[in-house]
Amino acid sequence: MTEVQQAVATRFDLRLERRRRLGQILAVVLFFSTLFGLLVLTSLMVDVVRKGAPWLDWQFLTSYPSRNPEEAGIKSAIVGSFWMMLLTALFSVPIGVGAAVYLEEYAPRGWFLRLIQLNIANLAGIPSVIYGILGLGLFVRFFALGRSLLAGALTMSLLVLPIIVISTQEALRAVPQGIRESAYALGATRWQVVSSHLLPIAAPGILTGIILALSRAVGETAPLVMIGALTFIAFLPESLLDPFTVLPIQIFNWTARPQEEFRGLAAAAIIVLMVFLFLMNLSAILLRNYYERHRPH
Repeated sequence: MTEVQQAVATRFDLRLERRRRLGQILAVVLFFSTLFGLLVLTSLMVDVVRKGAPWLDWQFLTSYPSRNPEEAGIKSAIVGSFWMMLLTALFSVPIGVGAAVYLEEYAPRGWFLRLIQLNIANLAGIPSVIYGILGLGLFVRFFALGRSLLAGALTMSLLVLPIIVISTQEALRAVPQGIRESAYALGATRWQVVSSHLLPIAAPGILTGIILALSRAVGETAPLVMIGALTFIAFLPESLLDPFTVLPIQIFNWTARPQEEFRGLAAAAIIVLMVFLFLMNLSAILLRNYYERHRPH
């Protein structure tokens, strides 16, 4: 080995050792960062369960809100959250998936498409309270829907629409280009390619994005506070134009009360909301696994 080669090998060994030390330091920092996050999350959950578990019973789930903590429940909030999620999905999923299919498979490539893509990405990052202000001006006042279930669902649809569009586009892009070209080579129309090949193959990613978007809608409070959703509802909505409340609004109301008992009720409602979100995320995982096993190849 020449002197030059020995010098290069020595310098490489020094850099290798330095990189290894740096990697070990970063691994330790990342480990403690993860540990810190888990400890904070665990302590919060333990505190919520400790305060809320004594209030969780059948009477709590089947009673309307009350000024008396012993008689208060979340029946109207549970029903309102269910209707909110159902209507939001009804409005946002067809529009979001349809827009994503058009942008990805039909729209001509160019600066206008890039401009639309940029705006959709920006809309996904806008704070939710801005959507609440938009819903207040557009649905509550301009269309005179009032503080109704319909106005709330349309506002939440605006909130999750960019997420559904982006997740659907990403799922469609993940489909190999060869599948499109093979179908076109056999004489299939563009719609036949989309409906028979692309959507079934991309279904796991699309469904996962939809359920995660709806999970965000169920847990949001700010947009519904902005449109004036009521915090005390002692009845169930019978039409789309009736007032409503949802679990996050009920929790927000109870945490603002000075009595200690209402904080326990808020913690119990948080447990119910977390179970609801956990079931939604679990269903997203199960649906994704199911369609990955049964999708066409």
